Amino acid sequence: MQEYQIKRGYKKTFIESMVQGLRDQFETEPTISTDNHYVISYGALLRLEVWVGEGGKTLIVDTEVDKNSDDETILDTNRRFRRYLQQVTGYTAKERSKKAQKMAD
Repeated sequence: MQEYQIKRGYKKTFIESMVQGLRDQFETEPTISTDNHYVISYGALLRLEVWVGEGGKTLIVDTEVDKNSDDETILDTNRRFRRYLQQVTGYTAKERSKKAQKMAD
């Protein structure tokens, strides 16, 4: 499970953006669990579950991967996942990495 900070201007429409990002990047309609977690399955991801962190300032992501996927499927899934994170959080991969390091310190 990973937690990602959300850029300041992205928090107002965060839930809508989180769901629309799943539609945009993975071209699938998410299912909603009883605790407002959104779940999809795509490519090398058997399960991608996202929800709003406490206080509405973070995106929490839990994944389950298919270890038997071929390389092309894995690359496509990773590319879409990175684009999804950027669309929802507002941060690039490099910025997310710096934020994660800062939170760990």
